Amino acid sequence: MAVYTDVTAEDLAEFLSHYAIGDLLSYKGIAEGVENSNYLLHTSAGYYFLTLYEKRVAVKDLPFFLGLMAHLAEHGISCPQPVVNKNGIALGTLAGRPAAIIDFLEGVWPRRPNAAHCAAVGQVLAKMHLAGADFSMKRPNALSVSGWRPLFVSAEARADSVQHGLRDLLSAELDHLEKSWPTSLPQGVIHADAFPDNVLFLGDKLSGLIDFYFACNDALAYDVAICLNAWCFEIDHSFNVTKARAFLNAYTRERKLSAAEQEALPLLARGAAIRFLLTRLVDWLNVPPGALVRPKDPLEYVRKLRFHQGVKSIKDYGLDQSGHAT
Repeated sequence: MAVYTDVTAEDLAEFLSHYAIGDLLSYKGIAEGVENSNYLLHTSAGYYFLTLYEKRVAVKDLPFFLGLMAHLAEHGISCPQPVVNKNGIALGTLAGRPAAIIDFLEGVWPRRPNAAHCAAVGQVLAKMHLAGADFSMKRPNALSVSGWRPLFVSAEARADSVQHGLRDLLSAELDHLEKSWPTSLPQGVIHADAFPDNVLFLGDKLSGLIDFYFACNDALAYDVAICLNAWCFEIDHSFNVTKARAFLNAYTRERKLSAAEQEALPLLARGAAIRFLLTRLVDWLNVPPGALVRPKDPLEYVRKLRFHQGVKSIKDYGLDQSGHAT
């Protein structure tokens, strides 16, 4: 979450007049994240999130995101729900941006995830994959392997200003991934951004999965690989196999990984590392002036990529070839 677009109190009050959520008492921008402009609203009816969708989010994709949240909630996944206005419409316009109001979920995201957090994420991710099986809308993943080369091209001239040799590292890894990327793994709806700041907890109990604005259709195991990167490394970027084992065990109790998915997981994890390295690098090099945003360090994913490059099989992530803990 972040704030790129300022909203005046007058414009916000007029926008809220079309909703049955009470009178505006206060609102404040939320600085975490890098994608959309987000505000916490306090009205006489309670708390809500207001999201203004910025340029990286295509307007045509918003019905998919909002519809998916409603679908998952109907299937027992704890996630925020879009609030419809008095005409029954969830999407409006505010400050020249598409905008939606989303239910507020109680909880905080874990700054230092433990194995119990990782297990809870594994369980909810698998349940989300199963629940999404009959979601009728489709959205391709624009940030899968075919989307990485354009990101690299946009950043390669300045990549070595961030770390010496980064351009050559990225170029070589992209060559390998583009040649080797699997195309026949089980597909479905994935979250694609289930990082700790997008998962809420009350203690060790998961209270909500949020921020579905990268959700799309892709290989389900790619979502697993993203979470290995997001949840199973320590602050010093060393891999924590205990967390990975807890995450994978919880996931596979709900949905088994096929033999092909298990074999592909190290490569998928390399791809996930490249995806976030590249988007972070582009954001790092192109922060809009005056934006209330903290760009995330792309070099974190250089270290993670190097770890995955050394992985030989799923056993290095804590599971044996039958999908059981090692």
